[in-house]
Amino acid sequence: MSTSLLDEELILLDYMADDKERLLAQLAAVLHSRGYVKESYGPAVIEREAVFPTGLKTLGVEVAVPHTDPRHVKQAAILVARLAAPVTFKEMGNSGREVAVKLVFMLAVTDPKEHLTTLSKLMAIFSDKEKLLTLYQSDNPKTMILLLNKILA
Repeated sequence: MSTSLLDEELILLDYMADDKERLLAQLAAVLHSRGYVKESYGPAVIEREAVFPTGLKTLGVEVAVPHTDPRHVKQAAILVARLAAPVTFKEMGNSGREVAVKLVFMLAVTDPKEHLTTLSKLMAIFSDKEKLLTLYQSDNPKTMILLLNKILA
């Protein structure tokens, strides 16, 4: 993963949200306000999440990886939000089960190949409880970026 996908302005710690749709809209608005995505990104992410859920029952900290079609993206980026309280997502794979997500990796990618590469590298983190917990417990954006860069190098 290119380190240019990570930026301190897109690392949100102890983020508050009432529910999944509001959370997705708010995070998409952050990406939009900073010029990473088009206005259509937020509604597209919410729509895609309803059909193709992205919650993962990972060990230690449950995560979600919301994303949508590259046509809604201007510049590739990853927004990482550590939630102050869990938000319920549906589990990836349409099992119908709920996942109490505490860490969100919102992907904005411009190239479908890059999208798959990014997802597979993130999945490697999600399968390692120690690395995931260390990432979740990071106390500032710089630390989180350093950990992500080290893990994804």
